[in-house]
Amino acid sequence: MSSRHHIDDFMRGRIIGKIEEWRKITDVAREFDIAHSVVSRLWKSFKTTGMCSRRHGRGRVRSTTPAEDRYIVLSAKRNRRTTAQQVANQFLAASGKQISRKTVARRLRGGGLYARRPVVCVPLTRQHRTARFQWCREHHNWTEQDLSCVLFSDESRFSLSSDCRRQLIWRESGTAYRPENIQEKDRYPTCSIMVWADIMINGRTRLHVVANGTTTGQRYIDEVLLPHVRLFRGAVGDKFVFMDDNATCHRTLAVQDCLDSEGIQRLVWPARSPDLNPIENVWNVLGRQVAGRNYPPTNKNTLIRALTEEWDNLPQQLLDNVVQSMVRRVWNVASHSTVDISRTVIPFFMEPVDF
Repeated sequence: MSSRHHIDDFMRGRIIGKIEEWRKITDVAREFDIAHSVVSRLWKSFKTTGMCSRRHGRGRVRSTTPAEDRYIVLSAKRNRRTTAQQVANQFLAASGKQISRKTVARRLRGGGLYARRPVVCVPLTRQHRTARFQWCREHHNWTEQDLSCVLFSDESRFSLSSDCRRQLIWRESGTAYRPENIQEKDRYPTCSIMVWADIMINGRTRLHVVANGTTTGQRYIDEVLLPHVRLFRGAVGDKFVFMDDNATCHRTLAVQDCLDSEGIQRLVWPARSPDLNPIENVWNVLGRQVAGRNYPPTNKNTLIRALTEEWDNLPQQLLDNVVQSMVRRVWNVASHSTVDISRTVIPFFMEPVDF
């Protein structure tokens, strides 16, 4: 389909000037390589209005009124998971007027609504929220000196296709399907490993790869507590505090007896509170670093090697920053005394702290 190219005002003035010099319309059209009908209409318009500039049209009439626009936006807000086509169908049933899906999308953009991925969060009961709130109120006076004695631990699973979905690429417009801009990813990963580590201010443990099999309380003692946590207890002293989550293998009687025998004080931890554990941010950074390598891992051995290398290369300043952020994390929850704790939302994926 051919596109229309309008003549600018300067060209219009030149054409009118040529005709006023008693030049023929045919000769002027041939000189400027313009259709005879265009020059003729321009000359007739000039004789009628005395102006050679083009009058801009008002454009196509909007298919919806301002009141109907507000109805479209309100329909999307009532059910934020509805599609633009479904909103168009609801509008047709309510008003009897047919509008397209693109019209609905434009009206929603005009109302400040855009299609985005929803935040994925941890399911919490009211008891979980109450426990989190009380725990943060009890620890809201934490200082950096108090945090320097706490060892934060956690496990995380990494797979060959588990890189962060928020990782972006630089590409030109219209090149989404070029090979260099496509990332291959299995829907069901076939290779994954579980790793464990601890962080604290001015220190970290080595990245421990958990071999295949079920993690039991005795295995937790043999592979984590005795070879790693006990060493930090001896280095820090009596003020040492160990933090781990409420996984079943962590809360067995054998584990508690081992901690008591080694004089290790355990930090009581509220259930379902990954946002309070600073090491979650470190897992986020580690996953991005592995996914951004020039030669990403292709099998289990290379995945283990990449995770170990990137863990050792993480700056200690990053670990210190995320641990020190505990003061802000706890204060943010404890200070919202007037907020309904039944509406607390804990996201699955925490943003990394800058360093």
